[in-house]
Amino acid sequence: MPDNPTNVTSLFEKKTNLRFRFPKITLPQSRRWNILIIIAVGVFFFFNLFFVYVRPYEYGIKVVRVGMNRGVQKEVYTAGLNFLLPFGLQQMYRIPREIQVLELTNFPDTASNAARKDRAAHIQTSDGFFVDVDVSILYHIKDPYLMFTTIGPGNLFEDNGIIPKAEPALKETLGKLTTEEFYNSQLRVKKSEEARDRLNSELNPKGIEVLQVLVRYFKYSTEIQKNIEEKKLKDQMVFTNRAAARAATEEAELKKIIQEGMVITAVEMEKGNAYVTRKIAEKDLYVRRKKAEANLLVKLAEAERVRLKNDALKGIGSERMVGLKMADAYKGLDIIILPSDGPNGVNPLNLDNALKLFDVRKADGKGGEK
Repeated sequence: MPDNPTNVTSLFEKKTNLRFRFPKITLPQSRRWNILIIIAVGVFFFFNLFFVYVRPYEYGIKVVRVGMNRGVQKEVYTAGLNFLLPFGLQQMYRIPREIQVLELTNFPDTASNAARKDRAAHIQTSDGFFVDVDVSILYHIKDPYLMFTTIGPGNLFEDNGIIPKAEPALKETLGKLTTEEFYNSQLRVKKSEEARDRLNSELNPKGIEVLQVLVRYFKYSTEIQKNIEEKKLKDQMVFTNRAAARAATEEAELKKIIQEGMVITAVEMEKGNAYVTRKIAEKDLYVRRKKAEANLLVKLAEAERVRLKNDALKGIGSERMVGLKMADAYKGLDIIILPSDGPNGVNPLNLDNALKLFDVRKADGKGGEK
């Protein structure tokens, strides 16, 4: 935009077809810059005087000191610009909303830079020894209004809230462990969870919630530490020997089971072979029995054939067959001299007499034959 007012007037006259006459005001360049700086400073002071910026990782609690709604306001402000009356009439307290860390440690160099650091917890074990325990307590402000009204603004949630309660809770829970039980990670975790629950029972009514209690490191005196380490080494040797003995026992049991399995396998194999032999013998017996039965049937059939043949030979045509056989016997003879007359005469051409002669056909005594 042109800096000369005359140019502005000319543009306005061209747009509206109206003519005005303004007095010419000219300011030095340095004075114009001074006015701009004064305006910018005024805006800056006005902004800081009437507005407060709550960051994304903060809660805002407003306190009104003048007016009908005086006191702490229940509304919790989140990230953004918020209008306030200046000069202490209204005030905005900003409270962290992210997870806070309280480090109880004798080695502050190992702690997080963002954590509040305090000395390690000095705890007496149930068997009378003292141990320094490095602990990290993770917590956050769950209800900023409740915390503000019960504990106070600023860092009082640490100074008057979590710190005075941390070590007594750790002494009450971890102090139930013996010197040796501190080396048991499962027991330590269990007692750490008890400490967390103990802290929450006291801090939840004040708007603070403890998320985790983590035991990072613990240290006894040098002499006690040395004795414990020696005893632990001896215990480890005992455990190692017990484990080796148990392993040997299990190995012997395994060998026994393997041998028993091999014996059982051999017995079952023998049973299988005996079963096969028995079945083969039964098969052979069955085959022989069936062959014997078949042979018997064949012999019976042959005997029946002979019987039937004999019966056939005993019938009416038997004498004819005998005659034919005798005729076959006569074939080999060239000359036979026999008497041909008288009662014992032989006539080879008389078949009936030949049959009687050989007692094949007998006379019935009545002049007949049978």
